[in-house]
Amino acid sequence: MRRVEITPRPDWRAKMEALGFDFHTIPSPEDPSGIYWDESAYWLLSEAEVDLLDDASVELHRMCLAAARRIVSERLYPLLNIPPDVVPAIEASWKRHEAGEEFSLYGRFDLAFGGPGHGDGMPKLLEYNADTPTGLYEAAVAQWAWLEDVFPEGDQFNSIHEGLVERWQELLRRDRTLAEDPARRAAGAAGQLHLTCAMPHKEDEGTLRYIQDTATEAGLATKSIALGDIGWTEEEFGSQPRGWFSDLEEVEITTLFKLTPWEWLVEDEFGGHLLRLSQTGAVRTIEPAWKILLSNKGLLAVLWEMYPHHPYLVEAHFDRRAFAPGTRVVAKPLLGREGANISVATLGEGGVVQGRPELETAGPYGEEGYVYQAWSPVANATDSTGRTLHAVVGAWMVGDACRGIGIREDISAITHNTSRFVPHRFE
Repeated sequence: MRRVEITPRPDWRAKMEALGFDFHTIPSPEDPSGIYWDESAYWLLSEAEVDLLDDASVELHRMCLAAARRIVSERLYPLLNIPPDVVPAIEASWKRHEAGEEFSLYGRFDLAFGGPGHGDGMPKLLEYNADTPTGLYEAAVAQWAWLEDVFPEGDQFNSIHEGLVERWQELLRRDRTLAEDPARRAAGAAGQLHLTCAMPHKEDEGTLRYIQDTATEAGLATKSIALGDIGWTEEEFGSQPRGWFSDLEEVEITTLFKLTPWEWLVEDEFGGHLLRLSQTGAVRTIEPAWKILLSNKGLLAVLWEMYPHHPYLVEAHFDRRAFAPGTRVVAKPLLGREGANISVATLGEGGVVQGRPELETAGPYGEEGYVYQAWSPVANATDSTGRTLHAVVGAWMVGDACRGIGIREDISAITHNTSRFVPHRFE
């Protein structure tokens, strides 16, 4: 796996915008140029490296499901600082999952990987973004369009779009009320997939539009709605109160894709209603409530305890004292996102941090607690200006299959929300 510099297409911005990729530039204090989509280089992998990433991701997904099963069966929720009022929805959702009755769409592993000559050559799990992963449109569409334009005979590990459409078709086979075509619906029944995110938010709205497109292509009736526009109605039916969500046309919402993390939703009244309806199955949520277990960084410590020294894992614990003195350790908030509130430090006797942390990032997380993971270097390369660039591989799971990768790089060793997306190909 190596980085290759090339000349960007002179009209790449217009081409990306023609695809609907209108968040290709995101200015930030760290990078005023705002280049988010960066095609001044690409990462070249071998076919063997692609096969390894594929195999590792499928194996990691299987291990993560086993970890979720253990968390539920042993009720390890306090370790992950999951509030007690969220647990019933998780357990009901997991029970449906185990019975094959729950629907899950996708997730993204973040992996440290550099191929042969990089560490032991194995992909290492940094985290699993299993609830509301971003970077989807860039990975599924933008880099594929780049490949067809720049390397029309080239290969890319990318069937993410086809995977999403197939996954939605699987949902349609289970629930024919969601069909756009009345002739395909169950007799007399009509349903709809609602999709929501917080608006306005250019990147999230772009991602939501894309996911809606894949569902529509699969044959589902779809409607997007801003999170703030979803209504709540509660009425008495006999002696029993009944509540439901509805859209702006007063249509009841029974299947909801949400591009807002569960841990944010459950903090307000809306989330409380969603938890209750999700628990009873009155609303099908995508991603389902059990995905809370996989998006929590505490999963890393549970995995290490279940599979110590597994070649795809990095040592991780809830307690720093479990590490040998001299270990370089990354502190990660249990609910952290986009590289916020991360610190890197070397530990001494008893897990005490030696000196000041080598790296620290600011952010709103950390009150929920931390998990600690041994430092695992990601792939890096020096560009023509002499900068060292660090690259994280994002492996996309659709259902239980790995359908492609996307690569983010940054001059910081910690990937954050504006780290650049760089395309890849393999040969």
